[in-house]
Amino acid sequence: QVQLVESGGGLVQPGGSLRLSCAASGRTFSTYTMGWFRQTPGKEREFVATISWSGGTTYYADSVQGRFTISRDNAKNTVYLQMNSLKPEDTAVYYCAAKIVGSSRDYARYDYWGQGTQVTVSS
Repeated sequence: QVQLVESGGGLVQPGGSLRLSCAASGRTFSTYTMGWFRQTPGKEREFVATISWSGGTTYYADSVQGRFTISRDNAKNTVYLQMNSLKPEDTAVYYCAAKIVGSSRDYARYDYWGQGTQVTVSS
């Protein structure tokens, strides 16, 4: 079992930055693909970014490419999402997720989820 706990969400003005963190329990964190997803009321959970177990491969949604950066520190069992140049449309609950085998942009293929952290971009 893996437990994931997100932190770092909050209220930020358009153009601002936030860094989300996701702390994981368990010894096998370093073997998992990690992903960030987001969701707004009434909409399906949306892929944001994913990172391979080594950190060597990353993928981003087109909507965040060039503004968001996913990274991980396996020694600290933590994955991060640095969000810059935030826009009102980035407002959502952000979730981190772990996938035991392989990589995917499909939220349904992830095995473990955090509880989410709210990000609100507004002036």
